Amino acid sequence: MIDQPQNMSCDEFQDRMAELIGSGENASAHPHIQQCALCRALLNDLETIAEAARQLFPVVDPPDTLWEQIESAIKQEDKPGPGDKSTKESTPVK
Repeated sequence: MIDQPQNMSCDEFQDRMAELIGSGENASAHPHIQQCALCRALLNDLETIAEAARQLFPVVDPPDTLWEQIESAIKQEDKPGPGDKSTKESTPVK
């Protein structure tokens, strides 16, 4: 790891950029970004792409009844139907 982030090369910074962005830190406040127009432009492009992706696939909250519907469907699958044999019977292993 680099002790002095302001002395990072572009390659070093770009190798750590995903980690920096993923950590929730303000990447634009990083000392390297403050001094490097190339990496600042790259970060800006990545932020623009990320925002466009969020707009393409907006987060949709499921309906409040979703878990109830899932639970009901599972219970229906567990009920033996007419003519079904008991699930307690087992076939002996040979």
